[in-house]
Amino acid sequence: MAAGHPLTFYTANTPNGQKVAIYLHEANVPHRQVVLDLNRGDQHRPDYLAINPNGKIPAIVDHAHRVTVFESGAILSYLSARHGHLHPATPSGQWQVQQWLHFQVGGLGPMLGQLWWFLHASPHQNREAIERYTKEALRLCGVVDRRLAESAYLALDDYSIADIAAFPWLNTHAELQLDLSPYARLRRWLEQIASRPAVQQALAASRPGPVEA
Repeated sequence: MAAGHPLTFYTANTPNGQKVAIYLHEANVPHRQVVLDLNRGDQHRPDYLAINPNGKIPAIVDHAHRVTVFESGAILSYLSARHGHLHPATPSGQWQVQQWLHFQVGGLGPMLGQLWWFLHASPHQNREAIERYTKEALRLCGVVDRRLAESAYLALDDYSIADIAAFPWLNTHAELQLDLSPYARLRRWLEQIASRPAVQQALAASRPGPVEA
């Protein structure tokens, strides 16, 4: 067990890192947080590659159970099952959460991530790529907005890890120059989640600098 903490959380200030930080704060899970400097290449160090061979964040080491998990969606699923917090009691509820969690992992994250790259990181201005990913990002925003007409939260009428997964990505809408004015339900959902104390604590803890909780 690392320095008395049952769990070590490796992260950086990105939406995928923020997802796991939010869950840890929502569930009040004791942990040691290690912030990697991605620009420096900390994620490619041999000691970290032994934890996540893909060289990405986040990852966790559950020392109490000798389990290592990488990939943010898998981490959220593991933690919710392990701690029982925000974990639906019924199989139908669990699968409803899983399908919307996978919607984020397979759709929101990749599309919004590509849009961020072409807007802010690419050395070349590729208008075709920006238009393509903006169009797809807005389509996905529409999917979320329509879903929120049927359900108080993304997967269920109760807050879940599906909301935790989607929120940090959709919360980048201003940075991604996405116009959310047509999506009133999505805007309300973002405001509702952003107002949660655990979410505010997690976003603050995700900023650069090692933090222990």
